[in-house]
Amino acid sequence: MWQLRNSPWRYPQLRFARTALVFCCAALTLFFPLSAPFPASAALRPLNHDKNENRNALQPPIVRWDEQLPGCTFSRGDDGKYNYGLWSGDVGVVLAVDAREVQIIRHRIEPIFGALITIRYRGAASQDVGPGGITMQFVKHFKIVQPALDPDTYVQKIEADADALDDETRRAVAKHPEEKQVRQTRLQDYQKSVNELIEFLSKNSLRSAYLDRANPEVRGWVFFDTKSTWLGGWKAQEEFVLRLPLDGKVFEFPFRLPNERGEFLLQKRQ
Repeated sequence: MWQLRNSPWRYPQLRFARTALVFCCAALTLFFPLSAPFPASAALRPLNHDKNENRNALQPPIVRWDEQLPGCTFSRGDDGKYNYGLWSGDVGVVLAVDAREVQIIRHRIEPIFGALITIRYRGAASQDVGPGGITMQFVKHFKIVQPALDPDTYVQKIEADADALDDETRRAVAKHPEEKQVRQTRLQDYQKSVNELIEFLSKNSLRSAYLDRANPEVRGWVFFDTKSTWLGGWKAQEEFVLRLPLDGKVFEFPFRLPNERGEFLLQKRQ
């Protein structure tokens, strides 16, 4: 190894000193390793709480419909609907869905999915019920979850759309008088459908109610918007999960449309 001419390491005495220094450093490293972790204080250690356990502890219990379990029923009605019944404690829920609901959607002026819900109470006290918190999950469409539409807010939206179409028709007729008859006929048909839908929503939507022995049942329709980027074309058999918070629990209804592949229910004439 190349060294400076007057380097002190050339002298034997200094070589001995160098060897002793290296030995001392090695001994200190043996008793006090540089890589030894500093003991963390208990107060500074992170608490390893299980977030999932905490989240589950705050969520209400789920009561899931299963035809094989007690308190669960299923029937095919003469009106072309599937009926799913679920009792838990003093509260019972019946979900009725038209077997052709997926096909019916495209014929409505608004692409909404409808379900008829009946809530019954057989307890000695009382129970507050309502449409708040009801959701529908579209299992085969990225499991997207849609909340139930508020009927009053949705009526306002429909009325605003009708007014906008009326203004658009007036402007189009002013520019193209020759299209007046066609456009006005189209507008009248649309307004008729809008009025029918508004009347149905106003009279038949599920509303908040106070159930007791004197008033043990409430029934009404809930609707869910299907106008979404995540909802594509409908499959031959669709899968859904309707969830309804009630009595400190979540009533959960998994169902398919149609219930069996290729099944077609006919509505019997009255």
